[in-house]
Amino acid sequence: MSGTAEPSRRAGGSRLEMYLLFLPTSLWLILFIAIPTVMFFIYSFWTVKDEFLVKGFSLLNYLRFFTTGVYPELLGRTLVLALEVSGITFAMGYPLALFISRKSGRAKSILYMLVVIPLLTSYIVRIYAMRLILGSNGLINNLLIILGLIREPLPFLLFNRFAIFLTLSVILAPFMVMPIFTSLEKIPRSYIEASRDLGASDFETFWRIVFPLTLPGVIAGFMFIFILTLGDFLTPILVGGTQGMTFGKIIQMNYGIAYDWPFGSALSVILLILSLAIILIASRFGALREI
Repeated sequence: MSGTAEPSRRAGGSRLEMYLLFLPTSLWLILFIAIPTVMFFIYSFWTVKDEFLVKGFSLLNYLRFFTTGVYPELLGRTLVLALEVSGITFAMGYPLALFISRKSGRAKSILYMLVVIPLLTSYIVRIYAMRLILGSNGLINNLLIILGLIREPLPFLLFNRFAIFLTLSVILAPFMVMPIFTSLEKIPRSYIEASRDLGASDFETFWRIVFPLTLPGVIAGFMFIFILTLGDFLTPILVGGTQGMTFGKIIQMNYGIAYDWPFGSALSVILLILSLAIILIASRFGALREI
């Protein structure tokens, strides 16, 4: 009996240690993710009357979203923007990830670090850096004037939808490169060698072997960038101007300017449901394994 009891005590102690190990993380998730999400959900059923919160169950905020054409249209435009940013970062990020993966030794490490290092700087600093590049006195306009290609600064580079698209494409690009690079690193070298031994060209090897095996990384990158673009409001505020209205910005305006927290919460819940649906679809393709 004592021999049986000893493994049981050990198993119980291991479980207790595991629970204690995950306790701080669990408390953090509950306090700063679960509870605020529940509060958003509850607030979305409240209303504002004469600048005061009315704490009662109501579907007016959701009806307002679906019956006021501007909000679904704005969500649709933001979805298109997110798709465009995801597409261009894929077009830029895949060749870069492929180029880095084909290097070896220190060169590979240095190139990969150059991709990761921008993520270690402040998000706001990176946006302001893009403002310095795109502004009237920025790098692009000054360079074009020096080269004699233009006489006056180009006004369309900043404070519009194009500026939002370009800024997000640049600052979010690492989120596409990293999962694709991880997928490329997982491909056994023997697969490539076997394909070449069987007479396949480099393009056939890439299209039939390499690209299909990196699809989870591609989908993970799309998921990252699509969701980050959907919810972003700092970039539209700092480089979008009056023409750069997005769904994330309208949520921020309801909290910070209109003080209509219930309607802002309803918009947030809609965006959350949409983001969770994207994550669920991505997980079915194994994308979460690349995160």
